[in-house]
Amino acid sequence: MHVFLETGRLVLRPFTEADTDHLHALDDDPEVMRFINGGEPTSRETVETRVLPRLLHDYPCFGTRGFWAAEEKATGRFLGWFELRPLAEHSPAVVELGYRLNRAAWGRGYATEGSLALIDKGFTDLGVERVTANTMAVNTRSRRVMEKSGLSFLRNFTGDWPDAIPGSEHGEVEYELTRSAWQKRR
Repeated sequence: MHVFLETGRLVLRPFTEADTDHLHALDDDPEVMRFINGGEPTSRETVETRVLPRLLHDYPCFGTRGFWAAEEKATGRFLGWFELRPLAEHSPAVVELGYRLNRAAWGRGYATEGSLALIDKGFTDLGVERVTANTMAVNTRSRRVMEKSGLSFLRNFTGDWPDAIPGSEHGEVEYELTRSAWQKRR
């Protein structure tokens, strides 16, 4: 198994097609998907044809992927995934931070731990200049992870979503961390 990044409790590794069952279980949980699509389950076919190909994509500017499977280091248990993906295919300057963890991993600090490690790797090894992250304004848990990971509130905005979900009427929020702000806190 190739390891992209390790923390005290996590291993982040590239996805493989063997992760289909893990991804289906993750995206089939209504609570996990609550702020993504209103809690609708994701079919296995969708995971195979849409989700997994996106997670397997290599970004030329990184020479690696933008999404990684997260496993608990002590047990090897699949926890979910993390994203540090360039917004422009050929430029590492601006990346999006994201995470999706199964419910058993919630409230244990894994999202913050993985996010901090990816942010550090982005700024030290990958040529990142700005990290951005967004979520629904009502997703207080995800907003808290962004704040604990060093990102600052940038703006409220209204996304153009085809189907409204509960809470979307409050809009979305964007957070950011620039290289200069990251360097100041080190």
